[in-house]
Amino acid sequence: MPRFGLFTPQVRQDFEQLLERARLAERLGYDSIWLMDHLAAPALRTADCLEAWTVATALLARTETLRVGHLVLCNAFRHPAVLAKMVASLDRISGGRLELGIGSGSVERELIEFGFGGENATQRSERLGEALEVITRLLGGEEVSYQGKYYQLKGAIARPPPIQSPLPIHVGGAGKKFTLPWASQLGSWWNCPSYGVKDLEELIPLARPAKISVQHPVALIRREEDREKVTALAEKRFGAWGGLLIGNADELSEQFRREADWGVEMFIIQFHDFGTPESLQAFAEGVLPNFR
Repeated sequence: MPRFGLFTPQVRQDFEQLLERARLAERLGYDSIWLMDHLAAPALRTADCLEAWTVATALLARTETLRVGHLVLCNAFRHPAVLAKMVASLDRISGGRLELGIGSGSVERELIEFGFGGENATQRSERLGEALEVITRLLGGEEVSYQGKYYQLKGAIARPPPIQSPLPIHVGGAGKKFTLPWASQLGSWWNCPSYGVKDLEELIPLARPAKISVQHPVALIRREEDREKVTALAEKRFGAWGGLLIGNADELSEQFRREADWGVEMFIIQFHDFGTPESLQAFAEGVLPNFR
């Protein structure tokens, strides 16, 4: 049966709010929590925004069963050898609860502003492919030599390896030329972002044999008299994203079942009200039991 995770970008939230949501999600039966990886939130550049890896480490230290990941880490921010070491260390420390989500980096303005260079989308995608090769080989714990266009290693070794073998690697994006082949060949999961959901059924075969996860903005209608108001707010906030699901618990369950029939094994939810305790609990009580 499919798993359900909570996507809660760490922007305009202090750590205590994030921790409260994570612990509540854990108690309610969500499988995982997912963060973003930006040095400044793309649409809210002046808002407070906690660093992705620091927050993941702190959440894993303060939860017991919840899995933690990112959708997605920006490959340009960290050398893959350093990232592999971080991944293995945090997986060990957390008892094997880390999910590694990674992408090429889609916000070119951010990369330029923070001094990561001005590579175009093709170059960033090529760099991601090399990084995935380096990371997967280093996580195996054996000596690695690698000669690529972007990365070169000579007899590198990173131990200890992670607890999970293989550690789940989620490659995010909807590009047919690079992202889907990388997911198919080098990842264990392909994560379809909300903007790719319209083509989901067509794209799934291109990502196999990777498992499939999907991001959805979700508006749960708890009371029928609120349908119009909830719909309007959800469409205002997330209508341009794609993949927006609106409905009561039964309606949402039916939409998830349709995608599960296509082969989706994980749904990662961003609530239209940014995950209030009321929405988290109502979804856990009304939708999760239909998939357990």
